[in-house]
Amino acid sequence: MTEDEQKQAAAKAAVDYIEDGMVVGLGTGSCAAKMVDLVGARVRAGLSITGVPTSEATATQARALGIKIVGFDAIKRLDLTIDGTDEVDGQRRLIKGGGGAHLREKIVASFSDRMIVIAEAKKQVAQLGVFKLPVEVIRFAAPALLPKMAALGCTAEMRRAANGDLFLTDEGNYIIDCDFGRINDPEALALRLSTTPGVVEHGLFIGYADIILIGTDDGVQITDA
Repeated sequence: MTEDEQKQAAAKAAVDYIEDGMVVGLGTGSCAAKMVDLVGARVRAGLSITGVPTSEATATQARALGIKIVGFDAIKRLDLTIDGTDEVDGQRRLIKGGGGAHLREKIVASFSDRMIVIAEAKKQVAQLGVFKLPVEVIRFAAPALLPKMAALGCTAEMRRAANGDLFLTDEGNYIIDCDFGRINDPEALALRLSTTPGVVEHGLFIGYADIILIGTDDGVQITDA
């Protein structure tokens, strides 16, 4: 299968976990967008769910498809979140944030009973770190945090939008993309970043993913707890 077909297969398998009446976290990214399209088709066919989008882009897509969406002012828990990933290792640890939505994605996942991660085969890695680690920071702190990130042993650079301006997240923050190479101790790095003043959130998702669905040439590979 092509990468696009692998994404579609993983997305289709994930949507099969959704049941009528569920509150579902709707992820962000190319693979998640396919899932949202499939959810929209099921809603048009009679499925009744409530969606919690992880980005403004996903919210716009879901509204256009007729999916009812709400925020945390309307719900307290989610039954399920389905989201993509930039990397996943054999211990279901992830790097997310290539699209800049990892702050909302982590919040939504943390309030979900289960998180299903969908991806094409190339996203599976033996060790995290092939993909640059996104670190969301408040704008005030960014000039000081850029060299501080580099001091942790990475090549750090401010993310820029397509027009060359500094990239702004949905929450109005900046992102520092950190190239650590292979990350030997993701848990220790996650703790270090989480306790650094000015860091809002990082893209290491450890202990969030319950089920991994990977589209491969031989079908959808399922990894769960």
